[in-house]
Order: sequence, then structure tokens, then C-alpha cells
Amino acid sequence: MTYATVNGLRLYYEIHGRGRPLVLLHGGLHTIGLTFGPLAVTRQVIAVELQGHGHTADTARPMTISALAGDVIDLLDQLGIDGTDLFGFSLGGLVACEVAFRVPGRVGKLIAASADPYRPPGRESAPLGDDRMPTPADFQEMHDEYDNAALDPAHFGEFAARVTAMVHEYPGRTAAELRVLATPTLLIFGDRDFSPLPDAVELYGLLPDAQLAVLPGATHTGVPRRPAELLALITPFLDSRPA
Repeated sequence: MTYATVNGLRLYYEIHGRGRPLVLLHGGLHTIGLTFGPLAVTRQVIAVELQGHGHTADTARPMTISALAGDVIDLLDQLGIDGTDLFGFSLGGLVACEVAFRVPGRVGKLIAASADPYRPPGRESAPLGDDRMPTPADFQEMHDEYDNAALDPAHFGEFAARVTAMVHEYPGRTAAELRVLATPTLLIFGDRDFSPLPDAVELYGLLPDAQLAVLPGATHTGVPRRPAELLALITPFLDSRPA
């Protein structure tokens, strides 16, 4: 197991393969394996388990999207990586977006799946129906992963509440900030994701260099379970040359 000490955390990460680096950032309450296990990307992959997730223990440090992005940036500093692409799902997508905003010169391409960093004034989240929510089996899978990897399995309930609060309290980015994010970005959503499709389209319209893909018949938790379709989307996006 490989750890780096960043900002008071022992941050767990894995490196596989060769080529241009691609940083993988998992979803909330997920692990590397739960989000990216079936995804066979033929590049150098740096997969990170964020604060409190998987093999990275939680601490008393406040948990924020900004802090998690800072951990990723510091890890890249320690590894001597000046340029990388990013692929984040859900919570990991928000963190990936934050990294791209903070160090845009170091991010070649950005893939954000099931993640919307735009928080316009007055937008209220509509209640989600059961057809969009994780199922009891989904939650049990997250809990089982936590039990298998975490140093303190009894912490799951408290940790889950912290993650939920962090995402809801995330201030997001403004329309003006999004309009100047020059990083080529691929947005991926399920058609029954947490974010309604009009919100996904609005985000797409704000980014100056973006592509939008919608997976049919996919809920939020169903998006990473479509590895063949994800690979068909991300491979040509990552391999294409900048315009």
C-alpha cells in the first residue's frame, strides 16, 4: 500500500500503467475499486482515495471540496507531476473541477461524471424520486466497501453524514468563473442522474470548451457501472489533440 503525507493526512493512492498521467477520483462513500474497478484505461493511472474514504483515514480536519482538491494538488507536487488529465465521478468530479480551477495550467483535460459545480443563486434542488436515488443494495455495497478498507468501520454513519453535509455546503462556482475555464472538459451524466438534464445542459453551455454525453437509462450510481460506454466516450476525448 502506498501513502503520501499531505496536509495532515496519510493519503492512499495507487499508480498503474504507463503514459500520460490520468488522475482518478472516486465518488462519495466509494473506494477506488467501487468506482473504477471495471474501467481498464490504457494510460498511467493515479487513483486516489480521498479523506475518510477507503484506506485513507478520516481526521478532525474540516471536510471541504477545497481541502480535498488541495490534497490532490499536493500529491501531484510530491510525485513531481506538472501535467495530468483528471477523471472524477460525483464527489470526485467536484474535486476534479476544483483542481482544474485552482491549477488550470497543470490540467490538460477534465472529465467530470455526474458532477455539477455550478450553484446559481436561487436554484433549489428538487426532491429526488426513488427512481434516481441509490437503492438499499447500493448503500449496502458502499457500507461493505467501507468495512473492508477503513481503519475504523464503526465510523461509517458519522462519516456518511459529513460527506453529505460537505456536498450540500459546497458553494460551487459562478457562471463567470465557469465561462473562463479553458480546460477541455467532458461532462457525463445519466439521464436519471441527481442533476436534471436541463441543469447539465446549462453547465455545458457555460463552459467554453466542453462536450456533453448522456447515458440512457442510467441513474447516478449506475453511471460507473457502464464501463464499456464510459471507455467509448473518454478514450477518444483524451486521445484527441487540442483544437
